[in-house]
Amino acid sequence: MADKFDVDAKTLNRFVMASTHDHDLVILMNAIGTSCKLITSAVQRAGVAKLYGLAGEVNSTGDDQKKLDVMSNDMMINALVNSGVCCVLVSEENEEPIIVPPGRAGKFCVAFDPLDGSSNIDCNVSVGTIFSVYERKPGSDGNADDLLRSGADCVCAGYVAYSSAVEMVFTFKGGDVHGFCLDSTIGEFVHTREKMIFPQDGGKTIYSANEGNAIHWDQPIQDAIAEFKKGEPKPYSARYVGSMVADIHRTILYGGIYLYPADVKSPKGKLRLLYEGIPMAMIIEQAGGIASTGMFEGKIQRVLDLVPDEIHAKCPIIMGGKRDVQIVYDQYKKQGVETPTL
Repeated sequence: MADKFDVDAKTLNRFVMASTHDHDLVILMNAIGTSCKLITSAVQRAGVAKLYGLAGEVNSTGDDQKKLDVMSNDMMINALVNSGVCCVLVSEENEEPIIVPPGRAGKFCVAFDPLDGSSNIDCNVSVGTIFSVYERKPGSDGNADDLLRSGADCVCAGYVAYSSAVEMVFTFKGGDVHGFCLDSTIGEFVHTREKMIFPQDGGKTIYSANEGNAIHWDQPIQDAIAEFKKGEPKPYSARYVGSMVADIHRTILYGGIYLYPADVKSPKGKLRLLYEGIPMAMIIEQAGGIASTGMFEGKIQRVLDLVPDEIHAKCPIIMGGKRDVQIVYDQYKKQGVETPTL
């Protein structure tokens, strides 16, 4: 029996309790885990429950909302507001921040994308949830300014991938990156990946980018993609799901690079800093990778150094292993651009 079943399963709650002395953080992670279980159920039953299609509205950044977007957002908001440990929430689906009433407010500020990649949901492609957590500033009563800080102040970040398995990956500030798989038989996230890290040799030669935008990229990015295709000793493979969670998860596990650079159409990038750029950058760096903006506002920057000027601020993304990000930097060097030393 012991061979078939894990009689000492390390659940998410147990892991967080053992990793932190912050009781409120345990409650917060439990609330996030609960909302992700609810989203799992909605995603898996989307066809049967007729949840495919548009909700008839647009979100904070002008994207059409799907029915599942709205439902997932409500699930996250309800779980976090009722946890009693949050004071302000920022969601991709809400133009304004959500302020928790004083009687139920706590110290945490949470930014999240409740259903990343939801444009793929109708064709049954992987989607996910992304979140970052901050503590409110000393003396603050909880408002949007508490989240307008760089990734240096982020205390916890994570994502959940909804696919053939449901997997949560998260890290505390300065800690290792861990993976948890949802065991449907007990309804708990169970610790399955310890100290996730990029392959030491760079791993598989994979680049991930939407090449439909290539004509709008700057020349160094176009040249880097050409280098990947040429490849030595063999060309890189192209893999692009179109769901950031799925693409980043593969990149960490297998190696390679994920690119969503700035371009002439979107000079500030397309991905949102608070609930896509910063949490993914924190995970990538603590897994041994590089999280860069590429060329952004006249220079190459580190994503975690950016300070959002508003809650839905955007940023470009170049994330991957050192071997592959270096190829991108080399193309900028050829153009006389100063690049960081990896």
